[in-house]
Amino acid sequence: MSTQILSRRHFLKSSALVGGGVVVAVTLPGCSFDGELPIDAADTALVPNAFLQITPDNKIVFYCPADEMGQGIRTGLATVIGEELDCHPSNMAVEAAGSHEDYNNPEFGLQLTGGSSAVRVFYEPLRQVGADTRALILAAAARDLGIPAARLSTDNGHVIAGDKSYPYGDFVATAATLDVPTETPVKDASAFKYIGTHFARIDAEAKATGTASFGIDIDLPDMVYAVVLRSPVAGAKAVRFDDEAARRQPGVQTILPISSGIAVVADSYWQANQAAKKLTVEWEDVALTAVDSTRVRADLSAALDADDGVEAASEGDFEAGLAAAANTQSAEYFAPFLAHAPMEPVNATLRIEGDRADLWTGVQVVGAAQGLLERLTGLPRENIRVHNQYLGGGFGRRATLTHVVEVTEIAMATGKPVQVLWSREDDLRHGVYRPASLMRLEAGIDADGKVTAWQAQRAGGNVTPETLENALPALLPSMPEGLLGGLHGAVEFIFGNWAVDHPSVEGLHETYSMPTHTITHTTVDHGLPLTFWRSVGHSYSGFAVESMMDELAVSAGLDPVALRLKNLEDKPRMRRVVQRAGELMAAMEVPEGHHLGFASHSSFFTDVAEIAEVSVTDGKIRVHKVTCVVDCGTAVNPDTVRAQLEGGVMFALTATLYGEIDLDRGAVVQSNFHDYPILRMDEAPAIEIEIIDSGTAPTGIGEPGVPPLAPAVANAVFRATGQRLRELPLRLA
Repeated sequence: MSTQILSRRHFLKSSALVGGGVVVAVTLPGCSFDGELPIDAADTALVPNAFLQITPDNKIVFYCPADEMGQGIRTGLATVIGEELDCHPSNMAVEAAGSHEDYNNPEFGLQLTGGSSAVRVFYEPLRQVGADTRALILAAAARDLGIPAARLSTDNGHVIAGDKSYPYGDFVATAATLDVPTETPVKDASAFKYIGTHFARIDAEAKATGTASFGIDIDLPDMVYAVVLRSPVAGAKAVRFDDEAARRQPGVQTILPISSGIAVVADSYWQANQAAKKLTVEWEDVALTAVDSTRVRADLSAALDADDGVEAASEGDFEAGLAAAANTQSAEYFAPFLAHAPMEPVNATLRIEGDRADLWTGVQVVGAAQGLLERLTGLPRENIRVHNQYLGGGFGRRATLTHVVEVTEIAMATGKPVQVLWSREDDLRHGVYRPASLMRLEAGIDADGKVTAWQAQRAGGNVTPETLENALPALLPSMPEGLLGGLHGAVEFIFGNWAVDHPSVEGLHETYSMPTHTITHTTVDHGLPLTFWRSVGHSYSGFAVESMMDELAVSAGLDPVALRLKNLEDKPRMRRVVQRAGELMAAMEVPEGHHLGFASHSSFFTDVAEIAEVSVTDGKIRVHKVTCVVDCGTAVNPDTVRAQLEGGVMFALTATLYGEIDLDRGAVVQSNFHDYPILRMDEAPAIEIEIIDSGTAPTGIGEPGVPPLAPAVANAVFRATGQRLRELPLRLA
């Protein structure tokens, strides 16, 4: 059967947006020099490409094209380029790249950090840039020293000639007069000095000492602060408001309506925050006002019952496969709306002076922020600078730009430098969310444990169309509103009637060898703003698939690891991961009352298996230890791989035990960490990680640790209690 499924990547590459200039095909990023680079270059410095600057005093600056949000990407990409440049990452000054097409993510065609893609997509390009730059320095050194380049070598930012060492900076003047080499051969992996080596992250000291600059740290002369009062129900506009009491509060400068609510501008954040509480606003009713959590679940169930979903993937004859099965199982699995809850709530600071604008923020889409300012201010793009700071957590939350719209509208109205801060309550109640999902699975296995039939039906909201609609004004800043509205409508039609949004169904069958499978999707949109959440669709599909695999194993009396291995015959990398994890699990000796659960999942080109050691006491689930086995290709920095898996486990365990966004008359109920709890230190499990190096290029690591955790815990809880928990967060009856 034919498949109608569109990923956000494919949509961006193949749609009419290409004609609008969104997708820029750059074979080797960083070398086009199309327009002024956003680099503060010294007069005598060498800037051979968009990624590097080398000064005569041998300061080597690397402009990192991906945004650092705690995932260690500055260290990772500095290691990649430093390997071929022959300069240790700790000896580089690593800065955030400004907005320019040379920094576009080669896969998405725009400047975006997400999808666990940065190391994977920049690995080869940055190696090439490093190798070409090193060759340029050697050519310049050969001229200046009068020694053939073949007799020169390099070591950690220095050219070696016999027993003498010269810093790269000695040769930048001559290098600037030469053509930059291209297609310089890169190293064989056996010659790596830095890739695969353990060393401290380059931003560790700055973050430990509090000198790292986050968006929330920005303080400009004459800056004012703004707090926005937004509707408790997403999408509702203010009908009327009374600001008399708010205006009398200390420090208040002005109060004005903007597109997202009512903005209070004051001398300090606290003054604006307190004054906003004095506003009286009447909000319009919207469709979401009639929705609560009970209705969400009922609507998802009704959508599956209607059995009119759009086919996302199909292969083989499902009914014949089911008839051939020796054992069949069917079940429903539910995952709720979730917030991202990064430690640093979103914020933005904007200064507009004459025909120039400077934005300080922390976002995952720097180019889109620049495009949005271009659209809203009317200023030429080259006069808009985005100073992206460290991000205090992202997880997909910082790929949305409502706060940038807010700060722009307020700065234009007041004529002053403005900082907009969202409180924790703002972020939880007025943010964007992972969609709720209900998945109905039916599967059969033969007597040997091989899957003969697999059907997965998913109902819930989509993230790509809504994200694209929000992004289009930024990606197409010069497009008239009427045409933009037409594009919005086209996006809604495509994903509502014709194509399946890939993140809605990703992971529902791809991990295993399933020659007979059918995947369908029904869109159910209640109007709550949705976007990408760490590991996206895999965050709920992994729970459903790995729970069902465990149920099949239990019902057939098979070992859960053996069952998985039988269905990985043409997936050698994942098979190796599962086999190794199974060996570790078999060797474990757990205390009385502790039980083990197993799960494995492929996402973002990475294979992960996890074992959860769990106990249940008085109805409370406690996870004591999680063991992870991962194959993410070449581990550029093994410490970062471990840190990302540890963070993924903690992030996923929070969602597994506590994560839930409820609606009451359309409004989000949760408001802060007292009712949207995160994992506490005394609840954190021990985590052991084993990295398998398959010798392939690096794959994603920021997100793949999330999907297996919830099913591993649920499978362990079943062994501890006999209760099969099919809803998140996990709660015992």
